[in-house]
Amino acid sequence: MTNEKIVILTEENFQQEVEQSDIPVMVDFWAEWCGPCKAVSPIIDELAEEYAGKIKVGKVNVDDQGALSTKFRVMSIPTIIFFKNGKEIERLIGARGKEEFAEKLDNLL
Repeated sequence: MTNEKIVILTEENFQQEVEQSDIPVMVDFWAEWCGPCKAVSPIIDELAEEYAGKIKVGKVNVDDQGALSTKFRVMSIPTIIFFKNGKEIERLIGARGKEEFAEKLDNLL
């Protein structure tokens, strides 16, 4: 299921979608084979829906976008990185509950 509120991030569009975004961005680094990533995915989808227009949500498939994973030193997945004004503000590593993600998003607003 694809959520149209989620941007699939690549090396080509990362700068425009994240670093030049005028609203905060939550980026989910994930992989198809990652169990915890699958657990977090529906939570990310819900948050993308609930924060639409206030926060941008993007996903980076680490298998397809190795250079982005390297650039942001993503060693474990899922890694969720929060950006504001194009800069990394915070990151969460591993599966977390919706409340914890929502709290981080509220702090960005």
